[in-house]
Amino acid sequence: MRVSLEEEVKTARTEIVSDGYDMSFGEIMNLYRDNELKIDPAFQRLFRWDETRKTRFIESLLLGIPIPPIFVFQDEDGIWELIDGLQRLSTVFQFAGILKGDRAKDLGDLVLSGTQFLPSLAAKRWEPSAAGADDGIGSAQQLQIKRARVRVEILKMESDTKAKYELFQRLNTGGAGLTEQEIRNCVAVMVNKTFFDWLIELATYPSFVKTTAQTETAIESQAGVELALRFIAFRNVPYVGGLDVHEYLDEALLKLASDDNLNLVHEGNIFKNTFDILDSCLGDSSFRRWDGQSFKGKFLISVFEVLASGVSKNLDAIAAMPAQERAEFLQAKAKDLWKNEIFQRSSGGGTRGTTRLVNLLPMAEAFLKP
Repeated sequence: MRVSLEEEVKTARTEIVSDGYDMSFGEIMNLYRDNELKIDPAFQRLFRWDETRKTRFIESLLLGIPIPPIFVFQDEDGIWELIDGLQRLSTVFQFAGILKGDRAKDLGDLVLSGTQFLPSLAAKRWEPSAAGADDGIGSAQQLQIKRARVRVEILKMESDTKAKYELFQRLNTGGAGLTEQEIRNCVAVMVNKTFFDWLIELATYPSFVKTTAQTETAIESQAGVELALRFIAFRNVPYVGGLDVHEYLDEALLKLASDDNLNLVHEGNIFKNTFDILDSCLGDSSFRRWDGQSFKGKFLISVFEVLASGVSKNLDAIAAMPAQERAEFLQAKAKDLWKNEIFQRSSGGGTRGTTRLVNLLPMAEAFLKP
Protein backbone atom coordinates (compact mmCIF):
# COMPACT_ATOMS: atom_id res chain seq x y z
CA MET A 1 0.00 0.00 0.00
CA ARG A 2 1.36 3.38 -1.01
CA VAL A 3 2.20 5.65 1.94
CA SER A 4 1.10 9.27 1.61
CA LEU A 5 3.49 12.18 1.91
CA GLU A 6 1.63 13.31 5.03
CA GLU A 7 2.21 9.92 6.69
CA GLU A 8 5.89 9.89 5.67
CA VAL A 9 6.39 13.33 7.20
CA LYS A 10 4.60 12.31 10.40
CA THR A 11 6.75 9.16 10.76
CA ALA A 12 10.00 10.99 10.04
CA ARG A 13 9.19 13.73 12.54
CA THR A 14 8.70 11.17 15.32
CA GLU A 15 12.24 9.85 14.70
CA ILE A 16 13.73 13.13 15.91
CA VAL A 17 12.74 14.16 19.44
CA SER A 18 13.79 17.73 20.05
CA ASP A 19 13.37 20.82 22.15
CA GLY A 20 14.93 24.25 22.08
CA TYR A 21 15.11 27.73 23.49
CA ASP A 22 17.17 30.91 23.41
CA MET A 23 20.15 31.19 25.74
CA SER A 24 22.79 33.82 26.42
CA PHE A 25 26.43 33.07 25.72
CA GLY A 26 27.08 33.69 29.40
CA GLU A 27 24.76 30.82 30.31
CA ILE A 28 26.41 28.58 27.72
CA MET A 29 29.86 29.49 29.06
CA ASN A 30 28.74 28.48 32.56
CA LEU A 31 27.40 25.15 31.30
CA TYR A 32 30.73 24.49 29.60
CA ARG A 33 32.73 25.42 32.72
CA ASP A 34 30.58 23.07 34.81
CA ASN A 35 31.00 20.19 32.32
CA GLU A 36 27.29 20.25 31.54
CA LEU A 37 28.11 21.03 27.90
CA LYS A 38 30.80 18.86 26.36
CA ILE A 39 32.90 19.15 23.24
CA ASP A 40 34.53 15.81 22.56
CA PRO A 41 38.31 16.02 21.90
CA ALA A 42 37.65 14.38 18.52
CA PHE A 43 35.55 17.42 17.62
CA GLN A 44 38.11 19.93 18.87
CA ARG A 45 40.60 19.12 16.14
CA LEU A 46 37.99 20.37 13.64
CA PHE A 47 38.12 23.87 15.13
CA ARG A 48 39.85 25.52 12.20
CA TRP A 49 38.63 29.09 11.84
CA ASP A 50 41.47 31.52 11.25
CA GLU A 51 41.95 34.67 13.32
CA THR A 52 40.02 36.79 10.82
CA ARG A 53 36.88 34.65 10.98
CA LYS A 54 37.09 34.46 14.75
CA THR A 55 37.34 38.24 14.96
CA ARG A 56 34.37 38.69 12.63
CA PHE A 57 32.26 36.42 14.81
CA ILE A 58 33.16 38.36 17.98
CA GLU A 59 32.33 41.52 16.06
CA SER A 60 28.90 40.05 15.18
CA LEU A 61 28.18 39.46 18.87
CA LEU A 62 29.23 42.96 19.80
CA LEU A 63 27.08 44.46 17.05
CA GLY A 64 24.03 42.34 17.94
CA ILE A 65 23.91 40.60 14.58
CA PRO A 66 21.68 37.47 14.70
CA ILE A 67 23.58 34.20 14.46
CA PRO A 68 22.43 30.71 13.44
CA PRO A 69 21.31 28.23 16.12
CA ILE A 70 23.58 25.64 17.67
CA PHE A 71 22.58 22.00 18.03
CA VAL A 72 23.30 19.75 20.99
CA PHE A 73 22.52 16.14 21.86
CA GLN A 74 21.18 15.52 25.37
CA ASP A 75 22.35 12.20 26.82
CA GLU A 76 20.64 10.06 29.47
CA ASP A 77 22.25 12.10 32.26
CA GLY A 78 21.02 15.39 30.84
CA ILE A 79 24.49 16.41 29.69
CA TRP A 80 24.64 18.27 26.40
CA GLU A 81 27.10 17.16 23.73
CA LEU A 82 27.76 19.63 20.95
CA ILE A 83 26.64 18.52 17.49
CA ASP A 84 26.81 21.75 15.49
CA GLY A 85 28.20 25.16 16.42
CA LEU A 86 31.78 24.14 17.17
CA GLN A 87 33.42 27.09 15.42
CA ARG A 88 31.18 29.66 17.09
CA LEU A 89 31.28 28.33 20.64
CA SER A 90 34.98 27.47 20.54
CA THR A 91 35.76 31.00 19.36
CA VAL A 92 33.97 32.50 22.36
CA PHE A 93 35.50 29.96 24.76
CA GLN A 94 39.00 30.58 23.39
CA PHE A 95 38.55 34.35 23.56
CA ALA A 96 37.29 34.18 27.15
CA GLY A 97 40.15 31.84 28.09
CA ILE A 98 37.96 28.89 29.12
CA LEU A 99 38.52 26.51 26.19
CA LYS A 100 39.63 23.13 27.55
CA GLY A 101 41.86 20.33 26.31
CA ASP A 102 45.11 19.98 24.40
CA ARG A 103 43.73 21.99 21.49
CA ALA A 104 43.32 24.99 23.80
CA LYS A 105 47.01 24.80 24.72
CA ASP A 106 47.98 24.70 21.06
CA LEU A 107 45.81 27.70 20.20
CA GLY A 108 46.76 29.94 23.10
CA ASP A 109 45.06 33.30 23.66
CA LEU A 110 42.86 34.80 20.98
CA VAL A 111 44.01 38.29 20.02
CA LEU A 112 41.58 40.07 17.72
CA SER A 113 42.26 42.02 14.56
CA GLY A 114 40.57 45.20 13.45
CA THR A 115 37.42 45.13 11.31
CA GLN A 116 35.76 47.58 8.98
CA PHE A 117 33.12 48.52 11.54
CA LEU A 118 35.27 48.13 14.66
CA PRO A 119 38.89 48.97 13.77
CA SER A 120 39.68 49.44 17.48
CA LEU A 121 39.34 45.67 17.97
CA ALA A 122 42.88 45.35 16.64
CA ALA A 123 45.15 43.66 19.24
CA LYS A 124 42.31 43.42 21.78
CA ARG A 125 42.03 40.52 24.23
CA TRP A 126 39.38 39.36 26.69
CA GLU A 127 41.51 40.49 29.63
CA PRO A 128 44.48 42.94 29.55
CA SER A 129 47.81 41.22 28.88
CA ALA A 130 49.32 42.93 31.94
CA ALA A 131 48.34 45.24 34.79
CA GLY A 132 47.65 48.69 33.42
CA ALA A 133 47.63 47.57 29.78
CA ASP A 134 44.81 48.89 27.60
CA ASP A 135 44.53 45.85 25.29
CA GLY A 136 41.51 44.27 27.04
CA ILE A 137 38.02 44.74 25.56
CA GLY A 138 36.70 45.95 28.93
CA SER A 139 33.90 44.76 31.19
CA ALA A 140 31.15 46.50 29.20
CA GLN A 141 32.03 44.62 26.00
CA GLN A 142 32.51 41.36 27.92
CA LEU A 143 28.94 41.73 29.19
CA GLN A 144 27.74 42.49 25.67
CA ILE A 145 29.19 39.16 24.48
CA LYS A 146 27.85 37.25 27.50
CA ARG A 147 24.37 38.70 26.99
CA ALA A 148 24.28 37.95 23.26
CA ARG A 149 21.67 35.27 22.65
CA VAL A 150 21.58 32.21 20.43
CA ARG A 151 18.95 29.58 19.78
CA VAL A 152 19.91 26.17 21.20
CA GLU A 153 18.20 23.22 19.50
CA ILE A 154 18.28 20.12 21.71
CA LEU A 155 18.18 16.65 20.20
CA LYS A 156 16.93 14.19 22.80
CA MET A 157 18.39 10.73 23.39
CA GLU A 158 15.10 9.14 22.27
CA SER A 159 15.86 10.20 18.69
CA ASP A 160 16.55 7.46 16.17
CA THR A 161 20.29 6.88 15.62
CA LYS A 162 20.06 7.24 11.85
CA ALA A 163 17.99 10.39 12.22
CA LYS A 164 20.72 11.88 14.41
CA TYR A 165 23.28 11.05 11.76
CA GLU A 166 21.22 12.56 8.96
CA LEU A 167 20.73 15.75 10.98
CA PHE A 168 24.43 16.04 11.78
CA GLN A 169 25.45 15.40 8.16
CA ARG A 170 23.04 17.99 6.77
CA LEU A 171 24.11 20.59 9.32
CA ASN A 172 27.81 20.11 8.67
CA THR A 173 28.14 19.32 4.97
CA GLY A 174 29.68 22.41 3.44
CA GLY A 175 29.49 24.31 6.70
CA ALA A 176 32.99 24.24 8.15
CA GLY A 177 34.81 22.52 5.31
CA LEU A 178 34.71 19.09 6.95
CA THR A 179 35.63 16.07 4.87
CA GLU A 180 33.18 13.19 4.50
CA GLN A 181 35.27 11.15 6.95
CA GLU A 182 35.50 13.94 9.50
CA ILE A 183 31.71 14.02 9.54
CA ARG A 184 31.66 10.22 9.95
CA ASN A 185 34.15 10.52 12.82
CA CYS A 186 31.85 12.90 14.65
CA VAL A 187 28.90 10.58 14.09
CA ALA A 188 30.94 7.62 15.38
CA VAL A 189 31.74 9.59 18.54
CA MET A 190 28.04 10.20 19.11
CA VAL A 191 26.91 6.66 18.29
CA ASN A 192 29.71 4.55 19.84
CA LYS A 193 32.80 6.23 21.30
CA THR A 194 34.48 2.84 21.87
CA PHE A 195 34.13 1.99 18.18
CA PHE A 196 35.53 5.39 17.21
CA ASP A 197 38.58 5.01 19.47
CA TRP A 198 39.16 1.52 18.05
CA LEU A 199 38.97 2.82 14.47
CA ILE A 200 41.48 5.57 15.25
CA GLU A 201 43.80 2.99 16.81
CA LEU A 202 43.68 0.94 13.60
CA ALA A 203 44.28 4.00 11.41
CA THR A 204 47.46 4.82 13.32
CA TYR A 205 48.83 1.25 13.34
CA PRO A 206 52.45 1.51 12.03
CA SER A 207 52.23 -1.18 9.33
CA PHE A 208 48.99 0.30 8.02
CA VAL A 209 50.42 3.83 7.92
CA LYS A 210 53.54 2.61 6.11
CA THR A 211 51.84 0.44 3.50
CA THR A 212 49.24 3.07 2.65
CA ALA A 213 52.04 5.66 2.30
CA GLN A 214 49.92 8.46 3.69
CA THR A 215 50.96 12.06 3.10
CA GLU A 216 50.60 14.73 5.77
CA THR A 217 47.65 16.14 3.82
CA ALA A 218 45.95 12.74 3.74
CA ILE A 219 46.48 12.25 7.46
CA GLU A 220 45.05 15.70 8.19
CA SER A 221 41.94 14.99 6.10
CA GLN A 222 41.39 11.67 7.92
CA ALA A 223 42.00 9.67 4.73
CA GLY A 224 43.65 6.92 6.79
CA VAL A 225 40.60 6.59 9.03
CA GLU A 226 38.43 6.27 5.94
CA LEU A 227 40.71 3.53 4.58
CA ALA A 228 40.54 1.65 7.87
CA LEU A 229 36.74 1.97 7.80
CA ARG A 230 36.68 0.70 4.20
CA PHE A 231 38.71 -2.36 5.18
CA ILE A 232 36.39 -3.23 8.07
CA ALA A 233 33.28 -2.42 6.01
CA PHE A 234 34.36 -4.58 3.06
CA ARG A 235 34.69 -7.52 5.44
CA ASN A 236 31.42 -7.05 7.31
CA VAL A 237 28.93 -5.03 5.25
CA PRO A 238 28.18 -6.28 1.71
CA TYR A 239 28.39 -3.57 -0.92
CA VAL A 240 25.17 -3.08 -2.87
CA GLY A 241 25.80 -2.22 -6.50
CA GLY A 242 24.81 1.29 -7.53
CA LEU A 243 25.07 2.76 -4.05
CA ASP A 244 27.32 5.82 -3.91
CA VAL A 245 30.61 4.90 -2.22
CA HIS A 246 30.25 7.56 0.47
CA GLU A 247 26.63 6.56 1.08
CA TYR A 248 27.85 2.97 1.48
CA LEU A 249 30.49 4.06 4.00
CA ASP A 250 27.93 6.20 5.84
CA GLU A 251 25.57 3.24 6.20
CA ALA A 252 28.42 0.84 7.01
CA LEU A 253 29.63 3.11 9.80
CA LEU A 254 26.19 3.17 11.41
CA LYS A 255 25.80 -0.60 11.13
CA LEU A 256 29.28 -1.35 12.48
CA ALA A 257 29.15 1.17 15.32
CA SER A 258 25.70 -0.07 16.36
CA ASP A 259 26.52 -3.79 16.11
CA ASP A 260 26.98 -5.23 19.61
CA ASN A 261 28.08 -8.53 18.05
CA LEU A 262 31.02 -7.06 16.15
CA ASN A 263 34.13 -8.56 17.74
CA LEU A 264 36.55 -5.63 17.83
CA VAL A 265 39.43 -7.73 19.15
CA HIS A 266 39.03 -10.34 16.40
CA GLU A 267 38.61 -7.77 13.63
CA GLY A 268 41.48 -5.72 15.01
CA ASN A 269 43.79 -8.73 14.95
CA ILE A 270 42.87 -9.50 11.35
CA PHE A 271 43.52 -5.86 10.43
CA LYS A 272 46.93 -5.77 12.11
CA ASN A 273 48.04 -9.16 10.80
CA THR A 274 46.97 -8.25 7.27
CA PHE A 275 49.01 -5.07 7.19
CA ASP A 276 51.95 -6.62 9.04
CA ILE A 277 52.17 -9.22 6.26
CA LEU A 278 51.82 -6.63 3.50
CA ASP A 279 54.46 -4.46 5.17
CA SER A 280 56.94 -7.33 5.48
CA CYS A 281 56.46 -8.37 1.84
CA LEU A 282 55.86 -5.12 -0.03
CA GLY A 283 56.40 -2.23 2.42
CA ASP A 284 55.30 1.17 1.12
CA SER A 285 55.01 -0.31 -2.40
CA SER A 286 51.98 -2.36 -1.34
CA PHE A 287 49.41 -0.22 -3.10
CA ARG A 288 51.40 1.46 -5.87
CA ARG A 289 51.40 0.92 -9.64
CA TRP A 290 53.63 -1.74 -11.18
CA ASP A 291 55.04 -0.42 -14.47
CA GLY A 292 56.77 -3.62 -15.49
CA GLN A 293 60.03 -2.64 -13.84
CA SER A 294 59.22 -1.28 -10.41
CA PHE A 295 56.43 -0.04 -8.15
CA LYS A 296 55.95 3.68 -8.68
CA GLY A 297 53.63 6.59 -8.04
CA LYS A 298 51.14 7.32 -5.32
CA PHE A 299 48.79 5.15 -3.28
CA LEU A 300 45.98 3.68 -5.41
CA ILE A 301 42.63 2.89 -3.85
CA SER A 302 41.88 0.23 -6.49
CA VAL A 303 44.98 -1.78 -5.52
CA PHE A 304 44.11 -1.38 -1.84
CA GLU A 305 40.61 -2.73 -2.41
CA VAL A 306 41.96 -5.91 -4.04
CA LEU A 307 45.14 -6.65 -2.09
CA ALA A 308 44.09 -5.64 1.43
CA SER A 309 40.69 -7.33 1.14
CA GLY A 310 42.15 -10.38 -0.59
CA VAL A 311 44.89 -10.92 1.97
CA SER A 312 42.42 -10.59 4.86
CA LYS A 313 40.08 -13.15 3.28
CA ASN A 314 42.98 -15.64 2.89
CA LEU A 315 44.87 -14.62 6.00
CA ASP A 316 45.34 -18.06 7.59
CA ALA A 317 46.68 -19.66 4.42
CA ILE A 318 49.01 -16.77 3.60
CA ALA A 319 50.27 -16.47 7.18
CA ALA A 320 51.08 -20.22 7.20
CA MET A 321 53.52 -19.86 4.29
CA PRO A 322 57.26 -19.71 4.98
CA ALA A 323 58.39 -16.06 5.01
CA GLN A 324 60.31 -16.20 1.72
CA GLU A 325 57.54 -18.04 -0.09
CA ARG A 326 54.96 -15.57 1.26
CA ALA A 327 56.99 -12.59 0.08
CA GLU A 328 57.43 -14.04 -3.39
CA PHE A 329 53.73 -14.92 -3.58
CA LEU A 330 52.49 -11.45 -2.65
CA GLN A 331 55.06 -9.64 -4.78
CA ALA A 332 54.01 -11.73 -7.76
CA LYS A 333 50.32 -11.05 -7.07
CA ALA A 334 50.95 -7.31 -6.78
CA LYS A 335 52.57 -7.40 -10.23
CA ASP A 336 50.09 -9.81 -11.85
CA LEU A 337 47.21 -7.60 -10.75
CA TRP A 338 48.12 -5.16 -13.51
CA LYS A 339 47.59 -7.88 -16.14
CA ASN A 340 44.21 -8.93 -14.76
CA GLU A 341 41.42 -8.08 -17.20
CA ILE A 342 38.84 -7.33 -14.52
CA PHE A 343 41.25 -5.02 -12.72
CA GLN A 344 42.23 -3.27 -15.96
CA ARG A 345 38.60 -2.62 -16.84
CA SER A 346 37.68 -1.43 -13.37
CA SER A 347 40.59 0.72 -12.25
CA GLY A 348 41.37 3.09 -15.09
CA GLY A 349 40.98 6.83 -14.98
CA GLY A 350 37.37 7.96 -15.02
CA THR A 351 36.04 4.69 -13.61
CA ARG A 352 33.19 5.33 -11.19
CA GLY A 353 33.70 4.18 -7.62
CA THR A 354 30.47 2.17 -7.81
CA THR A 355 31.70 0.28 -10.87
CA ARG A 356 35.08 -0.31 -9.29
CA LEU A 357 33.70 -1.79 -6.08
CA VAL A 358 31.15 -4.01 -7.83
CA ASN A 359 33.89 -5.59 -9.91
CA LEU A 360 36.95 -5.57 -7.65
CA LEU A 361 35.58 -6.67 -4.28
CA PRO A 362 34.22 -10.02 -5.54
CA MET A 363 37.52 -10.89 -7.27
CA ALA A 364 39.78 -10.05 -4.29
CA GLU A 365 39.41 -13.28 -2.35
CA ALA A 366 39.92 -15.58 -5.35
CA PHE A 367 42.80 -13.51 -6.72
CA LEU A 368 44.80 -13.78 -3.46
CA LYS A 369 44.01 -17.45 -2.83
CA PRO A 370 47.32 -19.39 -2.50
